[in-house]
Order: sequence, then structure tokens, then C-alpha cells
Amino acid sequence: MKKWTMQSLLAVLFFFGLSSLYAQNVFVKTDIFEVIYSEEYEQPIKLSYTVECPTGEASRSGASWILHEGIKTSDNEDYVDNVWDRGHLAPAADLNCVLQHEGLNRGPWKELERFERDLAKYFEVKVTVKVDFTDEPERVPGGAAIPRGFFKTIEFQDNVWKFYFPNINVAGEDWFSFAIAQEL
Repeated sequence: MKKWTMQSLLAVLFFFGLSSLYAQNVFVKTDIFEVIYSEEYEQPIKLSYTVECPTGEASRSGASWILHEGIKTSDNEDYVDNVWDRGHLAPAADLNCVLQHEGLNRGPWKELERFERDLAKYFEVKVTVKVDFTDEPERVPGGAAIPRGFFKTIEFQDNVWKFYFPNINVAGEDWFSFAIAQEL
């Protein structure tokens, strides 16, 4: 009979821990973005896209909440009577909405999106957003987990700009003040 070493036991536990963590996540690729969606949090946890509408003239009129059969997502109830907007991590579409404080969504986040579109008039712009949760996140009464913040990476030409936005009321602050010092 084989004896388990501490290292092999830890490797097995690590593998099964990761398996259970990722078992509740769904990967979805659309024409607009790629997302890893957490059914446990009912929120996206990572999303990537290339800016495709530099004019910002895509209409959201008539947009409604789209539920995906077989994927447990947040819904309208999670956004009622609270400070949480249905913040889009990518251009308006489904499975990329996140509980985002209205002061962030309508303020610096919106302004940075405008800047991304301006960059896209001249360069290919790739964006990645990682949603930051605490180990045991607060939840709205509808059940969706409230993110602590958002890491956003913007890549164009040979540039990589990184930001961290706390999910709080930051209305009136400049989006550039959330830049993370670049690694040398």
C-alpha cells in the first residue's frame, strides 16, 4: 500500500479545492466578450473584450434583463431599492452586469469607458475586468453577492494601464486617480 506524503496529500486537496471552486463557474464566449461567471455569487468574476463601438452610439433602448437557461444569475430583484446599478463590464449585453455602486457606475467608471472609446478611434483596445470579492461577500436581499471592487486593465499598442476601483460612492472623482502604479 502506497504511503501518502504531505506534498502529495496537499496536491490532491488543492486539486479538489480548485475543482469545487471552478465547478460553480461558467465560461461564456459571445460576439462581444468572454466571461467567467460565478453562479455562487450570481455575478461575473472576469470579463474580457475589445472595444468595438468607439462612437458610443450603441442604443440601450428596449434593453431588458435576459436570463440564461441553466445559469444562475442575478435578476431585477437584486437591483431594486438600493444603491446598486446594473453596471456593465462590457458594452451593454447580458451576463456582464454586476452590482456596481451608482456613484462609481455613473461617475469615474463611465468616464473611463468614454476614454476607452476615444482610444479605440486610433488603436485596438483590449479590456479585462476582474471583479474583486471578499471571502464572504455581503449580499443583496435577492441573493447576489456585492463585489468589493474592480480591477480593470486596458491594453493598446505597447501600453498596459491598470486600475482598481473600490465599489463605493466615488462620484466626482477623476478616473485616473484609480490608476495602479505600473510595474517596472
